[in-house]
Amino acid sequence: MSESNETSPSAWLDGHLAPVPDEIDATGLPVEGALPPELTGRYFRNGPNPLPGTPSAHWFTGAGMVHGVRLRDGRAEWYRNRWVRTTELTDGAPFVRADGSFDHAAVPANTHVVPHAGRILALVETGLPYELTPELDTVGPCDFGGLLTGGMTAHPKEDPVTGELLFFGYGLVPPYLTYHRLSADGRLVESREVEVPGPTMMHDFAITANHVVWLDLPVVFDMALARRGGGMPFRWDDGYGARLGVMPRAGGPARWFEVDPCYVFHVGNAYEDEAGRVVVDGVRYRPEEFTAFWPSIGGPSAGTPATGGAPVAAAATGHARLHRWTLDPATGAVKEEPIDDRAVEFPTHDETRTGRPHRYLYTVARDAIVKHDLRSGSSTALDLGADLAPGEAVFVPAEGARAEDEGWLLSIVSDRAGHSSELLVLDAADLSRTASVRLPRRVPAGFHGSWIPDPAT
Repeated sequence: MSESNETSPSAWLDGHLAPVPDEIDATGLPVEGALPPELTGRYFRNGPNPLPGTPSAHWFTGAGMVHGVRLRDGRAEWYRNRWVRTTELTDGAPFVRADGSFDHAAVPANTHVVPHAGRILALVETGLPYELTPELDTVGPCDFGGLLTGGMTAHPKEDPVTGELLFFGYGLVPPYLTYHRLSADGRLVESREVEVPGPTMMHDFAITANHVVWLDLPVVFDMALARRGGGMPFRWDDGYGARLGVMPRAGGPARWFEVDPCYVFHVGNAYEDEAGRVVVDGVRYRPEEFTAFWPSIGGPSAGTPATGGAPVAAAATGHARLHRWTLDPATGAVKEEPIDDRAVEFPTHDETRTGRPHRYLYTVARDAIVKHDLRSGSSTALDLGADLAPGEAVFVPAEGARAEDEGWLLSIVSDRAGHSSELLVLDAADLSRTASVRLPRRVPAGFHGSWIPDPAT
């Protein structure tokens, strides 16, 4: 079976975005350069990959497939890819049941894959996480002992000090936003509703040492679009407003800060500065940039249905840019400023600094991997060439690292013609090439992944 469909009018079914038709296993992968021996673990990356012959109305809705590479002692032992076997995939279960209730296990689980407390979870924001084994077999949906009854964001945040995993779920009907907290050993120990005015599509959020930061922005669920079908049932709503909320982790209501209209898919990091202000770095789309990125959503306040447009990988849009918001809970003041004028997406950082001050962020441009030095205000890039498409660059700190950028970046890079892929390993300090693992097949452009080190012995 061909790995692309050149006659398809949908851009997400062609070239380096096209789904692959099957699952494979390969061992003894060829390596150029030298893999650091301490990179012993698994790199897993999730993304949409509809089954052959099934309709695909939007890139964001395809069945989740996780691609994995096993590294150990300087070798690339295996590659494998597996569909996440959700009830939507295996049974055709509908997300909205006949009685109008939601089946939160009937989801694609196609956006992220993260480890926590001995579990590996495949995530999509509309439903329950699905647990996977280290070999990528599907264990099943995870509701934390029946305590999680709605969706779980694909972007939970693990506090590097407490080991807790903080996350949220947004609803299409009330409650529109619910905050959750898992203990370091994986128990759901807190859930609380957060008041927002409507069903906003909240893809990401941020944490600091003492606060949670909410992104209440003007892309909202529209029931009329959902009933028409054919794509994502969300639209830009000028009347909804744009604001960021700062909520104490210890309890209490959020304080809201009005900001210029925008949308944010992905936060880089956030922290509290020495003056007690909350600093948030993220990739910001202005209204016209957002609608250009996602043409299956109508223009501002248009309420037009999805039309089978041609969304492309966010890293290739040429629209969104790194931005900083500084929120002062003492005065209510907001400061907004651009960080870099380069068009980027998929910001990552050293996750041992999640919620704490950071100097570096790493992003992906259309054909480059970019390192941003927030102290100097400069950025450097590894230009891969117009024929190659880099994926999210995940930072892995070196053992005993003394500098924030002492470690490596892992990125799956594919050629745009849709023929081949590699796992690229870069030195995060200067973006020099450390090693490249040649993968046995093309890996479609996808979303997010994680490095999962072997347990300490």
